[in-house]
Amino acid sequence: MSALKLRIKFSKKEYMKFIGHLDLMRFFQKAIRRADIDIAYSTGYSPHQVMSFAAPLGVGLTSDGEYLDIEVNSADSSEAMKRRLNAALLTHGIEVVSVRRIPDPGFDAQGNALKDRSAMAMVAGADYDLVFKEGHEPKDWDGFCDAFDAFCALEQITVLKATKKSSLTADIRPMIKSCRLDRKSRVITMSLSTGSSANLKPELVMEAFYKGIGSDWDPAVESYQYSMQINRRETYALGENGEWIALEALGEVIE
Repeated sequence: MSALKLRIKFSKKEYMKFIGHLDLMRFFQKAIRRADIDIAYSTGYSPHQVMSFAAPLGVGLTSDGEYLDIEVNSADSSEAMKRRLNAALLTHGIEVVSVRRIPDPGFDAQGNALKDRSAMAMVAGADYDLVFKEGHEPKDWDGFCDAFDAFCALEQITVLKATKKSSLTADIRPMIKSCRLDRKSRVITMSLSTGSSANLKPELVMEAFYKGIGSDWDPAVESYQYSMQINRRETYALGENGEWIALEALGEVIE
């Protein structure tokens, strides 16, 4: 019997936002064992649980839409596994939102294996909410909003991106699907390309904005990366027609 592929959606909040990717992986490995999930193991000299994360979250960021794919030998209903996993987490800050089965991609008419449907391979974009922490809001709020609106309307946004070997100048505007600031709620929302082919972090977008308006714009938010809370709201795959589809929606509920 071939292994079943499951997609786990979870949120990451509170002090768990300071847990790095490797520690989060170990955290779920232990929780899966405590929940008695019939997870599949790799073969070889050092077997390990078969799992992969869609797009590792930066330390300090929170999320409502993180994804973990695992392979299991057998499965209960989606609701039962969700309850068992949440009971086994033994901590605040991580909550399993859903568990869904991922259909096998199968083969095309010529017998060729279809594209990998793992979350890691499919992730293409993400939504983010950015909120100023208390005491770090811009003093001239209306001026800040006007400047950010003008920034989002730019046709080209050039930044210096660091690579493994050097740095290069790049236009990040094509990787920004949308960005806006709600003047009433004071929430900045962004939809950015995420994944192996194109990956843009909200921190880099804010860095480009602040450099554009001058570092002396407002001393209270010069260290903007520490004065804002960033939350990833959802993570997406690219649909056949170029639309973004939540990774959760590609799975099937197990009754």
